[in-house]
Amino acid sequence: MSIEINRRHFLRGLGAGIALPSMETFLPERAMAEAAKNGLAVTETGMPLRTAFLYKPNGVNVEKWTPTGTGKDYQINETLKPLAGFKNDFHLLSKLEHKNGTSGGDGGGDHARANASFLTGVRPYKTAGADIKLGLSVDQAIAQKIGHMTRLSSLELSCDGVRKSGVCDSGYSCAYQFNLSWRSAVTPMTPESNPRLVFERLFGAGSKEERKQGFDQRNEQQQSILDFVMEDAKKLNSQLGRNDQHKLDEYMTGIREIEKRVEKAKLFGLPEDPGVPTPAGVPGSYREHIRLMLDMLVLAFETDSTRVASFLLAHDGSNRSFREIGVPDGHHTLSHHRQKKESLDKLAKIDLFYSEQVAYFLEKLSSKKDADGKSLLHNSMVLWGGGLSDPDRHRHNDLPIVLAGHGGGKLKTGIHSDLGKDTPMCNLFLSMMDQVGIREERFGDSDGRIGVIS
Repeated sequence: MSIEINRRHFLRGLGAGIALPSMETFLPERAMAEAAKNGLAVTETGMPLRTAFLYKPNGVNVEKWTPTGTGKDYQINETLKPLAGFKNDFHLLSKLEHKNGTSGGDGGGDHARANASFLTGVRPYKTAGADIKLGLSVDQAIAQKIGHMTRLSSLELSCDGVRKSGVCDSGYSCAYQFNLSWRSAVTPMTPESNPRLVFERLFGAGSKEERKQGFDQRNEQQQSILDFVMEDAKKLNSQLGRNDQHKLDEYMTGIREIEKRVEKAKLFGLPEDPGVPTPAGVPGSYREHIRLMLDMLVLAFETDSTRVASFLLAHDGSNRSFREIGVPDGHHTLSHHRQKKESLDKLAKIDLFYSEQVAYFLEKLSSKKDADGKSLLHNSMVLWGGGLSDPDRHRHNDLPIVLAGHGGGKLKTGIHSDLGKDTPMCNLFLSMMDQVGIREERFGDSDGRIGVIS
């Protein structure tokens, strides 16, 4: 007896549900029809477009970031060398700004404003109380239009702890710095920083009682989540073509590897204090923490569990130390470099560290194939950057911004575009929303669109 196959099929077991990646056996005609019905965009082969926003804190060593030249013949600078192998897969943009990250008469608090304005383009209301006020973030603007098409309307990740109150930066609420995504002016989308909880969110199934029962049974018997769905997997495997059988085996092997890393992370306990509250159960290595979260983000995209995500690698103003790369100093402390060579060199090492993690993410996306034979990277848009350029002077213009992925073949890549004058970052957001099939006249402080990206 055959089992129903569609692109949202799950392998199911007690309290467990593993969404399947796209396969040749069930190409997404249904997804194309659903997208067309809602006026939304998919690739010409019917694959969904995924969008991710990654935030890097505390600006950059501008001298080591700034590329030489423009167009296709530009030269990558030292900080972006880890991305050199993906030069044809991203677009480097200069002269983007967030005016609402600047003081505007509100005094200090540039880190809070940089973080808060990055995806909203809105100036945060300066308060340390409960009366926080910001604006809708671009990821949630997208999620509100396409979120109903996936199991998770959006996915919010962080490597910091969760904070929604308290004073963090010059009289600004911590909510502005520890939340990148905002559902409304007064409602941040709480990110998840514990890899185990992200894993359970992606692979839990059934009622609350069933999930708890399955969770307890897996822990008691030391079983893998895959053991609980194996019967369903065998039924499905018999109906797949050879290529898809290989893909399913590869996919489930990848899940098991991530599961092992999640379990290993739980055993390490708390790492050395990074300068921010750290939840129990995260890896002792910051690099491993980031990569584990990125792996699960790739899985979420691969299985169409969500099509929009944000990842706060660390909040702006973070004073995390980087002993694992030989920089014991706090990041925020180093960012106020006062043009001292030693501080600038250490800041460049941290910038390079973050570039390496993004390169890891792009490699993962490029290695995963959609049912159309294209990579996830081809069928995605990944915006990576931060809300400050030169952190020493708290510059909110000429932001370090990389737009990776081909948007299903719609985006120009392999070039550096200098926009010539300070241009609202929200103009880029409007253009990105266009690619998803969401047409708005304004977003944040936009005053137009950026035509050079497509």
